[in-house]
Amino acid sequence: MTRRLLLSYLSLTLLVLLCLELPFGYVYARGEMSRFTSGGQQAAVMLAEVLEEKVERQATDDVPTLVADFARRTGGHVIVVNRNGQLLADSRGTIAAGTDLSTQADIATALRNRSTSATRQDATLGGTAFVATVPGASGATVRCAVRISYPVSMVTSKVHDAWLVLAAVGLGVLAAVTLIALALARWITRPVRALEHATAQLADGTLTDPPATDLGPPELRRLAAAFVRTATRLQHLLKAQHAFASEASHQLKTPLTALRLRLENFEPHLDPRAQGSLDEAVGEVERLGRMVQGLLALARLENAATTPEATDLDAVVADRAGVWTAFAGEQYVDIAVVGPRIGEVMAIPGALEQIIDNLLSNALRVSPPGTTLTLAIAPASGNPGMVELHVMDQGPGMTEAQRERAFDRFWRASDTHHEGTGLGLPIVQQLARASGGEVVLLPAPGGGLDAVVRLRLARTPNTLPGRRPRSRLGTRPATVPSSWADSPVPVREGHQ
Repeated sequence: MTRRLLLSYLSLTLLVLLCLELPFGYVYARGEMSRFTSGGQQAAVMLAEVLEEKVERQATDDVPTLVADFARRTGGHVIVVNRNGQLLADSRGTIAAGTDLSTQADIATALRNRSTSATRQDATLGGTAFVATVPGASGATVRCAVRISYPVSMVTSKVHDAWLVLAAVGLGVLAAVTLIALALARWITRPVRALEHATAQLADGTLTDPPATDLGPPELRRLAAAFVRTATRLQHLLKAQHAFASEASHQLKTPLTALRLRLENFEPHLDPRAQGSLDEAVGEVERLGRMVQGLLALARLENAATTPEATDLDAVVADRAGVWTAFAGEQYVDIAVVGPRIGEVMAIPGALEQIIDNLLSNALRVSPPGTTLTLAIAPASGNPGMVELHVMDQGPGMTEAQRERAFDRFWRASDTHHEGTGLGLPIVQQLARASGGEVVLLPAPGGGLDAVVRLRLARTPNTLPGRRPRSRLGTRPATVPSSWADSPVPVREGHQ
């Protein structure tokens, strides 16, 4: 930002300098050239009057001396001819006396009593010259003609010096403006950089270095003060929410467990006709417990500021598929893993396991006996930096309207026949987004639902990896980890 401000100031200053100095230099050059030509023309007329008088008095012997003296004082080249065009004097001595010059256009014009002037190349002076040719006449009688050539370098060097002075002044102004603009830009951007640093700290979860509220322009000071107040309030709210997420699990789990035990203790003393109501009450308590765990899991995800890390997708998929084989076998459902070996993807720690657990739990609840759950890994089409994990079932699937609402918290399809909480897919979505990816629901080929999780590859492969053999895990034994009982993620959700 400092460089942009500095460039803005310098660009504006340069524009002003160009608008001022270029017209001034142009006008100055035009004025100098006009004065130069006017002076040369006037000097030629004056010399012609003096020489015409000498010729009239037949004192032509004095002409070469006058011409030489004039040329020495003015630095020009003077040629004088009589009324017949014959050379009387040449200040440079390059032409012999008596040479007929009447055939030259400017001399012929002057002998007809008309003056001419032009800028042209002069071989005698060795460059561009201003040439003025005037008649020496009394009335209509022309007695001689005078040609004076002045080197243009006399005025161009002066104009060049003026341009150098203007350039030096412009550079000096730019240098002064650079110093002033640099100090001003730093004064303006220092609080902005402090705000940027503080914002990055706040995004990471803790503001340890708040921006100063007494630096920079008044507007930025007020902005910094408002940011500090907002950040302080936000940190307080985040700490309160984090404390709630940490403490609510224990505080809510204990009474729910006690309530379930008390309900189960009623069973020996109830009339058999009330047994159904008791089972429903116990089921609602269990559902409430799962819902509390899901809400706490979402709260922890929203509070956490974990950075995605490289995670071996192939290993996680194989591990979770093996773990869920026992549950799938109880319902006579197979689990198949297909697709190429991808390697590492970016995900927050533990996210892949929870994503696959939730999606497999949902799919397993709606899969009829004798069907197959498919875990398919494939590179994302059109994006070499992404990979797709498909969890496909052969259940009833979902309509387009249901798929659009499936990620809403607590939403469940009206035809759902299981006791899900409506939090499984929102948790999957939150985990995918926190890992820098996304999750979408699509119709599965041949019926059912295809849950697609897109994640960033830890590195972009140069070549397509080799394909893994299709594996069916429907009869593979597995042991459910004991930590699932205390997991904040509900791992037995159905489709919502």
